[in-house]
Amino acid sequence: MITFFRIDERLIHGQIAIKWSKHTGVSHIVVANDAAAANPLIQKSLMMAAPAGIKTAIKTIDESIALINDPRAASLKIMILVNNPKDAVTIIEQVKNIPFINVGNYGRIAPDVPGKPRKAYGRNIYCNEMEVEEFRKLVATGLKCIYQTTPEEAAEDVSRIFK
Repeated sequence: MITFFRIDERLIHGQIAIKWSKHTGVSHIVVANDAAAANPLIQKSLMMAAPAGIKTAIKTIDESIALINDPRAASLKIMILVNNPKDAVTIIEQVKNIPFINVGNYGRIAPDVPGKPRKAYGRNIYCNEMEVEEFRKLVATGLKCIYQTTPEEAAEDVSRIFK
């Protein structure tokens, strides 16, 4: 079962390995990212950053959906990590029982799109017009979406950020 679903452009990093994995008590992490699944160097880096004792898989979006929807996953405590709102929407449309979406860090290291400058939408969210539309689609799914970089911070409703 999905315990925690996060959009964070860095995927696995210190906040995930140290804070969120302990805070949520997950037993498994699924990195749902086509580029990471296709790149052995990125996979190795993410596996090195993964917290000890938590099984970690790096899969394409489609493979992740199949893995999450497998009946055997129902008894697991799974954290799903994606690095953009578009992939989050794709998963939400095909997976049931997602409790909520947590948005962490987005847009600082993502590649720029020529002619589409990013602007700040909070301390750690930077989006261009196309990305704002993807976040609006995420909110339109009706699933609770919060912005919270660490468990100690107060959660903010994402719909207020992308009015």
